[in-house]
Formats: sequence, structure tokens, C-alpha cells
Amino acid sequence: MAGTLLGVGAGVFILALLWVLVLLLCVLLSRASGIARFSIIFVVLGALIITSVLLLLPRASEFPIPEVEVKIVDTFFIGRYVLLAFLGAIFLGGLFLVLIHHILEPIYAKPLRSS
Repeated sequence: MAGTLLGVGAGVFILALLWVLVLLLCVLLSRASGIARFSIIFVVLGALIITSVLLLLPRASEFPIPEVEVKIVDTFFIGRYVLLAFLGAIFLGGLFLVLIHHILEPIYAKPLRSS
């Protein structure tokens, strides 16, 4: 069973993610006022349509394909680590600049009240 996790395929996780997002969006829209509150109906109907399309039109075939041993070779191994090091350096530099900006922010004295 290639492409399965916990005994189920990716479609189950896609449907679960879809409905979790729909429920979250419904909770957020229920706090809205006016006409925006009624858009929950369209969100649920859209999720029902997407779910029915995903259930009625599966991409996998009914008959399993005989498995052939596939040798996977990572040809971009060094480039990936160079890119990772570059992005890490950019992240650390940006973090350093943000912290310096907040640490070195001037604190202005409050004017004294004249009596």
C-alpha cells in the first residue's frame, strides 16, 4: 500500500482538512454581523460539493499496480543544503536586525510639567 498513512490514503486527510477548515470558517463567520453571517450556508454548500466530487471521482484505479523496485537518487543533495544554509543565514541576519531595531529604539524623555 504505497502512499498510505495509518492505513488510509491521502484522500481521507484531504477531506478531514477540508471539513476542519470549513468548521473553523463557520465559527469565524458566526461571529460576524449582518449579511456576512449568512455566507455560512455557501461555505457549507461549497464544502459539500467539493466532498461529493472527491468521493465520486477517485483518482486511484480499482486494481493495484504491481509494485516494481524503484531506486531513488537525490541528485540535488548538495544544492539543497547550500540553499538551506543560505536561507538560514538570511533568517538569522533578519532576526538580528529586528532585535537590534527593538533594542536600540530611542526612549525619549517625557516633558516636565511647568507649574
